[in-house]
Amino acid sequence: MAFPHTRLRRLRTSPAMRRLVRSTQVTPDDLVYPLFACPGRDVREPIASMTGCYHFSPDRIAAEAAEAASLGIPAVLLFGLPQAKDATGSEAWADDNAVCQAVRAIKQTVPDLVVITDVCLCAYTDHGHCGVVRDGRIDNDATLEPLARTAVAHARAGADLVAPSDMMDGRVAAIRRALDDEGLIEVGILSYAAKYASAFYGPFREAAHSAPGFGDRKTYQMDLAADHQALREIELDIAEGADIVMVKPALAYLDILCRARERFDVPLAAYNVSGEYMMLHAAAEAGLVDLEACALEVLTAIKRAGADIIITYFAKDVARRLHP
Repeated sequence: MAFPHTRLRRLRTSPAMRRLVRSTQVTPDDLVYPLFACPGRDVREPIASMTGCYHFSPDRIAAEAAEAASLGIPAVLLFGLPQAKDATGSEAWADDNAVCQAVRAIKQTVPDLVVITDVCLCAYTDHGHCGVVRDGRIDNDATLEPLARTAVAHARAGADLVAPSDMMDGRVAAIRRALDDEGLIEVGILSYAAKYASAFYGPFREAAHSAPGFGDRKTYQMDLAADHQALREIELDIAEGADIVMVKPALAYLDILCRARERFDVPLAAYNVSGEYMMLHAAAEAGLVDLEACALEVLTAIKRAGADIIITYFAKDVARRLHP
């Protein structure tokens, strides 16, 4: 039946009516809050490139995680900064590095909070790449063992999920095998399965001190114009043992997220990355947009496209708005 018999505006007449007929709604249960762990004690240092984000020493990070949990956020994602960098990124798998200390502190304070750890070498290597460098190139296969060692160190510290973000071929299988060999069979893998070589990572790279010292990451992260390849990457990671798969970035790759949702029946995560986050902050600071409204709109779009899990620096702010 066409107009005037059909009037879809009847379903928009009030806030209550609009809530009643919504098919997509973001809740705190959907959110993961990223945190940056750094060496030292009593550190809570603002990150210049990312408004509202901080470097936390392990003794301070648990309180931040506890606040997130109090807002109904079920998980945090930890990134780490090292005391020292070297060619192999050896501090990445040290049992006493900032991430492992942070995991222990959080689990002691908020034991029911899901702790996810980023598994990569870029912040720990003096060249800033995500893998072992030989003759000026990234050696994929030589990188698998240090990644697996890093994942095992995080799992021993108490991580619930390890999240390889390096984009080396075969790393999910290597990590799954290493975890199982150590008896860590209940630790899951959240794979950065379709991670693009994006220009939206700039603020994060400054925050994590992880910019590459030469070249770029386009030989291992995905090309921005590749779409079918993303589905192959996801399929391979699932076959290798990934429990959850991720599309990153989220906002610029909603089409990939939607296609992944249609094809794969596994939990699907999306990362609302630093550049996307700071674009909204910059526009809000210029008086052009309402930051809270835009943040919720963006996260709703990400969920509507198919994400079950949304990793976002807006997590606490949005959770407060949804449940003040």
